[in-house]
Amino acid sequence: MFGLGAPELLLILIIALVVFGPGKLPTIGRALGKSLREFKEAVNTGETKEIADKTEKAGEKSTNH
Repeated sequence: MFGLGAPELLLILIIALVVFGPGKLPTIGRALGKSLREFKEAVNTGETKEIADKTEKAGEKSTNH
């Protein structure tokens, strides 16, 4: 994952804890997780639509010939 090891991730977590405080970290984590999930769904939906479009076009070409 981006070439980050355990020590780097621990340092990032400590910095986040100092900057945002322990009360805000769960909220920030939830928001980040939700954003990543929505991004993945959007990417997967876009890929699925592209594949379906290509399949439709290929089917039309084979029936027209």
